[in-house]
Amino acid sequence: MSDYYNNAFFWQKLDTLFLSSGVKVTRKKGDIHPVFPNLIYPTDYGQMKDTNASFGHGVSVYCGSESRNRITGIVVAVDILAKELDVKVLAGCNEQEVEDVLRFLNQTDYQKTVMIRRGSVIPSWGVTDN
Repeated sequence: MSDYYNNAFFWQKLDTLFLSSGVKVTRKKGDIHPVFPNLIYPTDYGQMKDTNASFGHGVSVYCGSESRNRITGIVVAVDILAKELDVKVLAGCNEQEVEDVLRFLNQTDYQKTVMIRRGSVIPSWGVTDN
């Protein structure tokens, strides 16, 4: 089981998807949420181009102030009002930005999230003798 936990091959595939898709920023840091005016975006926000997510748009991305070519982690969100489970990518986020995004996403009693930080473990089944 531990070989599958947060393995480097998952992050490699996510990097490939992310870097080959590009990001379309739809909200800038400091913008007000279009539906909930009390929510202020803590980082730039957008979607990966030409990808699919549960809500019919591209995969959500929160873009931080560091290198946006590096995935920081992913956030899994459950929303009981929308009856939805969604994955959001954090790219180039420093520790403060990660905390700000998590605070932003967990503001209501209807949506809660968990963060999966990028790992670098290479599973034993991935090692070859070649």
